[in-house]
Amino acid sequence: MTNMNASKDAGWNFDQSYSRLPNLLYKPTEPSKVKAPSIVILNKPLAKSLGLNPDLLNSEEGAAILAGNILPEGALPIAQAYAGHQFGHFNMLGDGRAILLGEQLTPDGERLDIQLKGAGRTPFSRGGDGRAALGPMLREYIISEAMHGLGIATTRSLGVVATGEPVYRESVLPGAVLTRVADSHLRVGTFQFVRNWGSIEDLRALADYTLIRHYADVEQDEGRYLNLLKKVVEQQASLIAKWQLVGFIHGVMNTDNMALSGITIDYGPCAFMDTYDTATVFSSIDREGRYAYGNQPQIGAWNLARFAETLLPLLHEDEAAAVKMAEETLSEYFSLFHQNWLSGLRSKLGIFNEEPEDEALIAELLEMMQEHQADYTNTFRALTLNQLAGQVMFDTQEYKEWHSKWQKRLERQEESKNETQALMKRNNPAVIPRNHRVEEALEAAVEDEDLSVMEQLLEVLADPYAYSKEQEEYAILPPKDCAYQTFCGT
Repeated sequence: MTNMNASKDAGWNFDQSYSRLPNLLYKPTEPSKVKAPSIVILNKPLAKSLGLNPDLLNSEEGAAILAGNILPEGALPIAQAYAGHQFGHFNMLGDGRAILLGEQLTPDGERLDIQLKGAGRTPFSRGGDGRAALGPMLREYIISEAMHGLGIATTRSLGVVATGEPVYRESVLPGAVLTRVADSHLRVGTFQFVRNWGSIEDLRALADYTLIRHYADVEQDEGRYLNLLKKVVEQQASLIAKWQLVGFIHGVMNTDNMALSGITIDYGPCAFMDTYDTATVFSSIDREGRYAYGNQPQIGAWNLARFAETLLPLLHEDEAAAVKMAEETLSEYFSLFHQNWLSGLRSKLGIFNEEPEDEALIAELLEMMQEHQADYTNTFRALTLNQLAGQVMFDTQEYKEWHSKWQKRLERQEESKNETQALMKRNNPAVIPRNHRVEEALEAAVEDEDLSVMEQLLEVLADPYAYSKEQEEYAILPPKDCAYQTFCGT
């Protein structure tokens, strides 16, 4: 495949630091050309922040680049190798339908992976076709951009291109390629792969690279690998707490889907919870509820333990000493998670300071919400706006007693009522990507080629804390019988 000289004007500024790692970590893989690429949606603000020319990208040439038909200058396409525990079972994996073009060096000095998802077969496709359907790629675009709006670290979506070709799943579907932007695609599974099939030198090279790329503040001394583990523990404790605070359910928290930079990665069978229930599962393949909403913190700890296992040879030459060091670091995770979660819920209730009774106050509210099948997002929205009509829970004596305790708690802090409400508005989204709204947008886009529904949804999700009039209709709940199930899209 030949680079296109005209694409110099697009603003591509690639480096290939990952390709300078030991070559067992990747396979050179060119994207497969598609029949008739066309832009479906382009994230122009993201393109500008990357230093790219949105007008050029939103053209025939841009469609060819984002589909993988033409390589931009400086691209060096590879498929990354990794392994992973999938629902607890260890497998050799790798990018089966994703191809990394390289790392864009942005005007702000960031280094961001540019990856094509659905760009064809790779050496790791394991019998798959390497392709993606339009619906799941638009879904990832919506959810990842919604997460960005919520202030949660995430991959971003630069654009979706229709391929003009069908893909075959349970039915025939229109094909597409998603361009994904990420801090990196380094995963727990990347380290698991090297630990199982590489040398100690390969493992050290990968760990040093991870430190340089994401944790440059860590001193480069003999303790740096333990500090890497500490940093990743801190990042995951923070990230998963943020998921819990907005009711996000990842759906497939396999170790290959846990990014070491602390971003949310892989938007397959994810969804946002409506009715508050810790046992909520949406994924069609999670039949035992391993990745249910209430299990996510524990799965984070499990995944971190698998990461720590890969680092043992670097932590200490004596295995027993290395295990002890790892266990001590891992033991900090639940405390860190709990601090982040508790702090976030205090903010959701307008509480600025700390009192020992806060945790009991929060637990009492959540128990009521579960008992009365209250909507998670709209309960906190109603508390924020002091609009308590129309929800069964708010009419109960139990709630009235809780509300009195909450008000007395707020009276014991110095901040005014306006400051309290402002804190709540900053931490309680007025809208989330409701599952029925996402499906409505996807149906219009895929079945009717009407992007307006999706564009309107993206507009209200861009600033979910705005509490604008336009967001009000997007806070309306689905019908009670609106059962919802998600699928992985492969």
